[in-house]
Amino acid sequence: MKRRRSLFIHLSYIRILAKKFAIVILFLTAFALMLLNKTESVILEKTSSAAADVISPAVDLLVVPARLIAGVYDYFGEIKEVYKDNQDLRAENKKLLNLYDKMKVLEVENKLLANLLNYEVPPEAEFITARIIAEEGDAFSHSVIAYTGGSNKVKKGQVVLSDRGVVGRVDKLGNMYSKILLITDINSRIPVMVEKNRVRGILAGDNTSLPKMVFIPLDAEINVGDRIVTSGVAGVFPSGLPVGRIASVEKNQVIVKPYSNLDNLEYVRIVDYGLEGIISNE
Repeated sequence: MKRRRSLFIHLSYIRILAKKFAIVILFLTAFALMLLNKTESVILEKTSSAAADVISPAVDLLVVPARLIAGVYDYFGEIKEVYKDNQDLRAENKKLLNLYDKMKVLEVENKLLANLLNYEVPPEAEFITARIIAEEGDAFSHSVIAYTGGSNKVKKGQVVLSDRGVVGRVDKLGNMYSKILLITDINSRIPVMVEKNRVRGILAGDNTSLPKMVFIPLDAEINVGDRIVTSGVAGVFPSGLPVGRIASVEKNQVIVKPYSNLDNLEYVRIVDYGLEGIISNE
């Protein structure tokens, strides 16, 4: 009985001691685990850095062939594009050479025909620039006054142009000023033609902003948007000067919209095409 009792007492002491040191042991164990985890993180970081230092050059070496292959592929692709462009340029150059040959043939033929017909080349056009200082637009006329400074180069009947096309012609001369009859004036008549098919007619003003093309053949093919240019008939205006485009075609009435805005003219060119003598200066 005494032995059992003493053994029980010893076990009780041991349990008490174990309870006292259990918290300390747990704390030390946790601290040890934390230290071990920190150490492992540092070791892992160092290991990762070392591995990256070792592997990066190897990866760069492996990438070099891929870069070379990509560069070669791009190089041959560019060569293919250059070859295609070269073929296109060769074809275009061939067409231009053919056109040049035809042009030279036509030039020679033109010279031969000119010699046969004793054709005289017309003189080069001269012009002066004049500023519009007044308008005379009313119910009975559409004309403007331009300051010509008493230039002896200005004559009656000369063509007046804007930066877009035909504006009118010189109607009257003064010492310092000239009266310009616009193509929209009711007294204006200009021989014109449709550029694409050479259908001729007369551009007649009616004191509106849209003159009409009259005296056209009944079977003429005229469409909205066709370009109208001077025809050169009667020698009043030279051939090929831009006038306007067809705005509408209704039965026998063909309305033309001029290229120039005749309501906002500031500067015009009075051009001498060497046609003096056709219209009297009186």
